Amino acid sequence: MTTRTTFRTTTLRTTVLAAVLTLTALITPAAHAGRSCAAPQPPKTVTVERAMTLAARTHQALEASGARVVVLARAGQDLTQYGLRYSHVGIAYQQDDGKGGHVWRVLHKLNECGTAVASIYRQGLGEFFLDDLWRFEAAWVVLSPAVQERVLAAVQDPYRATAMHQRPYSMVSYAWGQTYQQSNQWAIETLAMAMRPDGLPMPLSRGQAQAWLQFQGYQPTVLRINAMTRLGARLTAANVAFDDHPSAQRFSDNIATVTADSVLQWLPRAGLGQPMVTLGLWP
Repeated sequence: MTTRTTFRTTTLRTTVLAAVLTLTALITPAAHAGRSCAAPQPPKTVTVERAMTLAARTHQALEASGARVVVLARAGQDLTQYGLRYSHVGIAYQQDDGKGGHVWRVLHKLNECGTAVASIYRQGLGEFFLDDLWRFEAAWVVLSPAVQERVLAAVQDPYRATAMHQRPYSMVSYAWGQTYQQSNQWAIETLAMAMRPDGLPMPLSRGQAQAWLQFQGYQPTVLRINAMTRLGARLTAANVAFDDHPSAQRFSDNIATVTADSVLQWLPRAGLGQPMVTLGLWP
């Protein structure tokens, strides 16, 4: 069953010095995507500095691109054992600031720490990159003009922006299932909802959104996760479940889920966006 949620909206200045002075002692992470939430610690000053620098450089690059909407990724978790570089995507877009200008916001889904549920957040670029990153690197795909127009209208509408959200969460939810929904899955299902044909009544179901994604050639990542690893994860983490995967696939250790890498690769391939752009802070 699809549930609705109210946005959790936060803002953050993108000035690095201001962030260091005001946030180091105040931020205790309350929600994450694709990471363990065990024993959260306030971020170190150098972490805040690097995250805010990455946010500022991403902001500059997005401004220079002329885009109004992009699918934005971060590397919040080390997934190299699965051949993946990024862990989490959100929909970044320009929002009017009421003063004749605009600001960049990121709409994305985050798991509430220590639980099997999630909420939709609307944050600034600074907060998006302050989630204890594994690697200080961003990647994004500028959506095609027609897709930008539709997605921008959807993400700025509180009803449509949360229409695809399902609160029960598993970080490895089945790409074509409706029992759970992880963060990257919500993002592309929301994109699919925004691209629905004109005249189709709302709300669109998750099944209909997934049918559109399949028609557009989206292919989930198939992770190889053996039975012992699945059992250990299920017993120790509330935000991991495998029971929504088809038995034949699960028992052969094949877990098909929506990954950030697969989304970034699919959008240009489907003609929905430009080639992926990357930006990182390297020593």
